[in-house]
Amino acid sequence: MLGELNTTQIDNLLLSQVIGRLACCEDQQPYIIPVTYAYDGKHIIGQTSEGMKLDIIRKNPFVCFEVDQMLDMANWQSVIISGKFEELEGKVADQARDYLLNRVMPLMTSATIHPHEHEVKSKIKDSTRIKPVIYRITILKKTGRFEKRD
Repeated sequence: MLGELNTTQIDNLLLSQVIGRLACCEDQQPYIIPVTYAYDGKHIIGQTSEGMKLDIIRKNPFVCFEVDQMLDMANWQSVIISGKFEELEGKVADQARDYLLNRVMPLMTSATIHPHEHEVKSKIKDSTRIKPVIYRITILKKTGRFEKRD
């Protein structure tokens, strides 16, 4: 059965995932990249470094964001968001970064790993976890679809 997700199902999918795909467009050429994100009920929050993605989005802040969950080819859910990208600064950026990191960092290490059983070869550096640009995507429209077969 194919169908549309309702608002609660859309929110549940957005809250259950941390990897999505951000699409932007410049001069009729789309560009899409996977990103780590957090959903706060109104925005998609993420962080990034300088590069092609930011160059494009600074020229055209209207983006598309996609998240999916796939059990198999006949059992999946997908959400697509149309939104407006905004770079954050100051206190708002600090709050957004805290929200993002508190959502994502606990998922970076398996709960089954015990430090006393594994050799730690190097310390995790914040430079690999914290990127200089924190952003949010204000959601203008969100839709969701699914397929479910027994």
